[in-house]
Amino acid sequence: MSYILEKPYTDEQYADFVVEHNHNNGRRIEFGENAVYALEANEKLGEDGVPVINENFEAEKAALRRQYLDGLYLTAADVERAIYQVKGIDFDDLISLVEQSGNPDIDIKALKIELRANNFYRGNPYIQQIGQLLGFSDEKLDKFFESKNAGDLE
Repeated sequence: MSYILEKPYTDEQYADFVVEHNHNNGRRIEFGENAVYALEANEKLGEDGVPVINENFEAEKAALRRQYLDGLYLTAADVERAIYQVKGIDFDDLISLVEQSGNPDIDIKALKIELRANNFYRGNPYIQQIGQLLGFSDEKLDKFFESKNAGDLE
């Protein structure tokens, strides 16, 4: 439920409104033509300047979460160490495994280049493909990249 501070208001009223609703309760402050609004996370100002429920809130929140996760990275050493701890193989073994799998979607030469990178980003498609090959779910990969803890891959 949104809250409203209608014009005219004093600087003190505005400051109190912001402290109460933004600082103390985490609501987003937005300005309309005739008022200031304190909006809940799932609300937005409609085209007419009146607060409405944002029907796309959950999808937008999920997209932002995916963007955040895809931007996370680990060093090559972090990734190789984790694979070794969990699966007992290193990058050389991984290349052999990919070659044996015969997966036409994985370009071996490109994978070898990727494995020489300094940083491994969660959003890199090779992370997804290799993770699936090793039996890691999307959730486990996300958690691993967020925590940097190899145990999250088990």
